[in-house]
Amino acid sequence: MRAGQYAAGLEESSGTARFGLEPGREDTAGGCTLCPRACGADRAGGKRGRCGVSERLKVARAALHLWEEPCISGAEGSGAVFFSGCSLGCIYCQNRAISRGEHGAEISLERLAEIFLELQEQKANNINLVTAGHYLPQVREALLLAKGQGLRIPIVYNSSAYERVEALQSLEGLVDVYLPDFKYVSPQLAARYSNASDYPETAMAAIREMVRQRPEPQFDGRGILTSGVIVRHLLLPGQVREAKKVIEYLHREYGNQIYISMMNQYTPMEAVREDPLLGRRVTKREYERLLAFAAEIGVEQGFYQEGETAAESFIPEFGCQGVLPAE
Repeated sequence: MRAGQYAAGLEESSGTARFGLEPGREDTAGGCTLCPRACGADRAGGKRGRCGVSERLKVARAALHLWEEPCISGAEGSGAVFFSGCSLGCIYCQNRAISRGEHGAEISLERLAEIFLELQEQKANNINLVTAGHYLPQVREALLLAKGQGLRIPIVYNSSAYERVEALQSLEGLVDVYLPDFKYVSPQLAARYSNASDYPETAMAAIREMVRQRPEPQFDGRGILTSGVIVRHLLLPGQVREAKKVIEYLHREYGNQIYISMMNQYTPMEAVREDPLLGRRVTKREYERLLAFAAEIGVEQGFYQEGETAAESFIPEFGCQGVLPAE
């Protein structure tokens, strides 16, 4: 991920509620309503929800990660913790190996806190919680535990933005940097690719809450983001018009309060390789059109990707590296 210079001045640089139920909300079935799907699964009883996992923490990788935006990874790397399962489930998912909940190791809340501290010892620039929303109560408790034991580096919440505002509010004061996607403004496209026609309105509300909590970007002396919001948009093949609408909305709504990361790394995975659009990569021309549009409307704080990024080599191995304690 490389920072892009769209205009002069922008530098180029490498107490937990039960499953998110807020007071007063009825839950006669006693099941999970943590995410917007509100599937009602008895995850505490071992059943899998729409996210593909039960209540038991399941992590597929915990290691230094160098492929985030430069102000997240830096030279040392981001301490990325990849959680198994996902409440959104896009058909083109780049991390499908773990997002369906099939891979990863089950660990305790205490072990998760240890992982955070181990990554800090490895000189990670931050703790990067990748798709953690369906484990939010446990993650919150693990953060509190680790902070009580000396965790001091920034916490990054890396999310699809398909989140309930009430759930995000429980993270206030614990998360320093929000790193959400904003995938679609079209309910029809959201329904077709993510089976979630409510995604646009849900993500807009979630991002609004994230910006409320962290309203302006702050950096340390090395250029590492220590507070703020970066919103990502993965350009999909044939969807330049949709991408422009996404960027226009974000810039109109937030201006320089946020950074916008425009990504061209879409890789056709096996599940969609026969699809007439999703089965191909984004063309250079498509990406150039999006970047030109961003410059035209005045986006000054942004990131773009250079070179050949659409490759499965950019998807990390999910072999439980760093997850289980060393023997």
